[in-house]
Amino acid sequence: MNTRVLALTAVSIVTIIYGVTFTVAKEVMPHYVKPFGFIFIRITSAMLLFWFASIFIKNDKIKKGDYKIIALAAFFGIAFNMLTFFKGLNYTTPINASVMMVTSPILVLIFSSILIKERPTAIKIIGVFIGLIGAVVLILYGGKSSANASNMMLGNFLVFINAASYGMYLVVAKKIVAKYKPITFIRWLYLFGFIFMFPFGISEFTEINWQIIPLSGYLRIGFVVVFASCITYLFNLYALSKLKPTTVSVFIYLQPVVASIYALLVGSDSLDIIKIFATILIFVGVYLVSKQASASTSK
Repeated sequence: MNTRVLALTAVSIVTIIYGVTFTVAKEVMPHYVKPFGFIFIRITSAMLLFWFASIFIKNDKIKKGDYKIIALAAFFGIAFNMLTFFKGLNYTTPINASVMMVTSPILVLIFSSILIKERPTAIKIIGVFIGLIGAVVLILYGGKSSANASNMMLGNFLVFINAASYGMYLVVAKKIVAKYKPITFIRWLYLFGFIFMFPFGISEFTEINWQIIPLSGYLRIGFVVVFASCITYLFNLYALSKLKPTTVSVFIYLQPVVASIYALLVGSDSLDIIKIFATILIFVGVYLVSKQASASTSK
């Protein structure tokens, strides 16, 4: 299996985990844990896990000038990204949150063209928009039957801000991620993210009533911490070191597909011709962007 296939496999696994996380996290908030309190648990736990794991490997020495870039990546990729996402998810539905997330590839194209002078080709732009159309059809259609949202407009806006933040993170991290081992980079990423998040999350964390959280709640929190925080960031860093930011970000299109499959498995949704059509559009968009990236001289 070549490097590109491994990178695409890694980002596919990330997509599956994130797709499930929409529903898993929503089942915990705000009944047992408020959004910022949940983020405090997520970032703190991941930070401790990565720093503990780094004890057992030989870490790279971070260049002094790179700390600023890592801090910037942590702000966009950890603190601001997660805080806006979980707050937005608390107000809107998992499905509607997904449709806002798929705007990230469009934003990545803009940020990449400005910051790293990446020139998008016609095929890549067409692929992005085809995938975006499919995701919008799937998410908006599925969202009509759901009323699990207290302020959908605000929630969708916050998730859009999260998508922009994540897009900026992909572009910023691309400049530095290949220079260091994933565990070296990510432990500092989460440490800076923890520092940025702490003032916002500590209050809601102290309000958590741990006694009333059932076992299923703890398992869902554990899933978000271990899989949606640790595994996804490690796999994403590997993929980002081998692929273009736009190629990595376009896999966000698959999250609505994963969310729909998960909903079918748990019996909370149904499948029809419109969803099938939207899914086809999403895969066509991902294929066009990935195919164009593989034909490029720069991964």
